[in-house]
Amino acid sequence: MATHALTTSPFERVAYRRIVVPIAGDDDSETGVALAAELAPEAGASITAVFVIEVAAELPLDAHMHDEEHAAREALEKAHAIAASRGVRLRERIVRARSRGEAIVAEAEAVQADLVVMRAAPKNGKRLFGRTADYVLRHADCRVLVT
Repeated sequence: MATHALTTSPFERVAYRRIVVPIAGDDDSETGVALAAELAPEAGASITAVFVIEVAAELPLDAHMHDEEHAAREALEKAHAIAASRGVRLRERIVRARSRGEAIVAEAEAVQADLVVMRAAPKNGKRLFGRTADYVLRHADCRVLVT
Protein backbone atom coordinates (compact mmCIF):
# COMPACT_ATOMS: atom_id res chain seq x y z
CA MET A 1 0.00 0.00 0.00
CA ALA A 2 1.39 3.39 -0.97
CA THR A 3 1.47 6.16 1.56
CA HIS A 4 1.28 9.79 0.64
CA ALA A 5 3.05 12.37 2.73
CA LEU A 6 1.14 15.54 3.30
CA THR A 7 3.42 18.41 2.40
CA THR A 8 2.99 22.11 2.49
CA SER A 9 4.85 24.62 0.44
CA PRO A 10 6.37 27.71 2.05
CA PHE A 11 4.70 29.59 -0.82
CA GLU A 12 1.23 28.19 -0.16
CA ARG A 13 -1.45 30.88 -0.22
CA VAL A 14 -2.97 31.72 3.11
CA ALA A 15 -6.67 32.55 3.32
CA TYR A 16 -7.17 35.82 5.16
CA ARG A 17 -10.67 36.52 6.41
CA ARG A 18 -10.16 39.79 8.29
CA ILE A 19 -7.53 42.31 7.19
CA VAL A 20 -6.69 45.60 8.89
CA VAL A 21 -5.08 48.39 6.86
CA PRO A 22 -3.87 51.54 8.63
CA ILE A 23 -4.62 54.61 6.52
CA ALA A 24 -2.57 57.79 6.68
CA GLY A 25 -4.08 59.77 3.83
CA ASP A 26 -1.23 59.38 1.38
CA ASP A 27 -0.61 57.34 -1.77
CA ASP A 28 1.22 54.73 0.28
CA SER A 29 -1.99 54.03 2.20
CA GLU A 30 -3.84 53.54 -1.07
CA THR A 31 -1.21 50.97 -2.02
CA GLY A 32 -1.91 49.11 1.22
CA VAL A 33 -5.66 49.03 0.56
CA ALA A 34 -5.10 47.85 -3.01
CA LEU A 35 -2.84 45.03 -1.80
CA ALA A 36 -5.32 44.01 0.90
CA ALA A 37 -8.12 44.05 -1.68
CA GLU A 38 -6.07 41.69 -3.86
CA LEU A 39 -5.64 39.29 -0.92
CA ALA A 40 -9.24 39.54 0.26
CA PRO A 41 -11.48 38.18 -2.53
CA GLU A 42 -10.18 34.63 -2.46
CA ALA A 43 -11.53 33.97 1.02
CA GLY A 44 -14.41 36.44 0.96
CA ALA A 45 -12.47 38.51 3.44
CA SER A 46 -13.33 41.92 4.74
CA ILE A 47 -11.00 44.85 5.20
CA THR A 48 -11.03 47.28 8.08
CA ALA A 49 -9.37 50.54 7.08
CA VAL A 50 -8.39 52.44 10.20
CA PHE A 51 -7.30 56.07 10.28
CA VAL A 52 -5.65 56.90 13.58
CA ILE A 53 -5.74 60.49 14.71
CA GLU A 54 -2.83 60.73 17.12
CA VAL A 55 -3.77 63.15 19.89
CA ALA A 56 -1.00 64.84 21.88
CA ALA A 57 -0.86 64.01 25.58
CA GLU A 58 -1.65 67.59 26.58
CA LEU A 59 -5.00 67.48 24.75
CA PRO A 60 -8.09 65.51 25.69
CA LEU A 61 -8.82 62.60 23.34
CA ASP A 62 -12.03 64.29 22.23
CA ALA A 63 -10.31 67.61 21.38
CA HIS A 64 -11.58 69.36 18.26
CA MET A 65 -9.27 68.37 15.41
CA HIS A 66 -11.30 69.40 12.37
CA ASP A 67 -8.45 69.26 9.85
CA GLU A 68 -7.43 65.76 10.94
CA GLU A 69 -11.03 64.54 10.91
CA HIS A 70 -11.54 65.95 7.42
CA ALA A 71 -8.33 64.27 6.22
CA ALA A 72 -9.48 60.99 7.78
CA ARG A 73 -12.85 61.09 6.02
CA GLU A 74 -11.23 61.87 2.66
CA ALA A 75 -8.65 59.08 3.04
CA LEU A 76 -11.31 56.57 4.04
CA GLU A 77 -13.50 57.56 1.07
CA LYS A 78 -10.56 56.80 -1.24
CA ALA A 79 -9.96 53.49 0.54
CA HIS A 80 -13.63 52.59 0.20
CA ALA A 81 -13.55 53.35 -3.54
CA ILE A 82 -10.46 51.18 -4.05
CA ALA A 83 -12.01 48.24 -2.22
CA ALA A 84 -15.39 48.65 -3.95
CA SER A 85 -13.73 48.68 -7.37
CA ARG A 86 -12.38 45.23 -6.54
CA GLY A 87 -15.63 43.94 -5.06
CA VAL A 88 -14.34 43.80 -1.49
CA ARG A 89 -16.20 44.92 1.64
CA LEU A 90 -14.44 47.66 3.58
CA ARG A 91 -15.26 48.79 7.08
CA GLU A 92 -14.11 52.33 7.88
CA ARG A 93 -12.85 53.39 11.29
CA ILE A 94 -11.53 56.65 12.67
CA VAL A 95 -9.76 56.14 16.00
CA ARG A 96 -8.35 58.76 18.34
CA ALA A 97 -5.36 57.58 20.34
CA ARG A 98 -2.13 58.67 21.97
CA SER A 99 -0.12 56.11 20.01
CA ARG A 100 -0.78 55.11 16.40
CA GLY A 101 0.89 51.71 16.83
CA GLU A 102 -1.12 50.82 19.92
CA ALA A 103 -4.35 51.84 18.19
CA ILE A 104 -3.59 49.67 15.14
CA VAL A 105 -2.82 46.64 17.31
CA ALA A 106 -5.98 47.23 19.37
CA GLU A 107 -8.08 47.45 16.20
CA ALA A 108 -6.52 44.23 14.85
CA GLU A 109 -7.39 42.49 18.12
CA ALA A 110 -10.92 43.92 18.18
CA VAL A 111 -11.77 42.56 14.73
CA GLN A 112 -9.74 39.36 15.26
CA ALA A 113 -7.63 40.19 12.21
CA ASP A 114 -5.63 37.52 10.42
CA LEU A 115 -3.42 40.15 8.79
CA VAL A 116 -2.33 43.78 9.07
CA VAL A 117 -1.14 45.32 5.80
CA MET A 118 0.83 48.49 6.30
CA ARG A 119 3.23 50.69 4.44
CA ALA A 120 6.44 51.57 6.22
CA ALA A 121 9.48 53.32 4.87
CA PRO A 122 12.89 52.22 6.15
CA LYS A 123 14.40 54.68 8.62
CA ASN A 124 18.01 55.62 9.08
CA GLY A 125 19.69 54.85 12.35
CA LYS A 126 19.17 51.97 14.72
CA ARG A 127 15.64 50.98 13.65
CA LEU A 128 14.68 49.46 10.33
CA PHE A 129 11.20 51.03 10.47
CA GLY A 130 9.58 53.94 12.26
CA ARG A 131 8.00 53.60 15.69
CA THR A 132 4.51 52.71 14.40
CA ALA A 133 5.57 49.80 12.17
CA ASP A 134 8.04 48.65 14.80
CA TYR A 135 5.31 48.59 17.46
CA VAL A 136 2.84 46.73 15.24
CA LEU A 137 5.44 44.15 14.21
CA ARG A 138 6.34 43.49 17.84
CA HIS A 139 2.86 43.46 19.36
CA ALA A 140 0.28 42.28 16.82
CA ASP A 141 -1.12 38.80 17.44
CA CYS A 142 -1.60 38.27 13.72
CA ARG A 143 0.59 38.35 10.64
CA VAL A 144 1.87 41.74 9.53
CA LEU A 145 2.69 42.46 5.91
CA VAL A 146 4.89 45.53 5.53
CA THR A 147 5.14 46.98 2.04
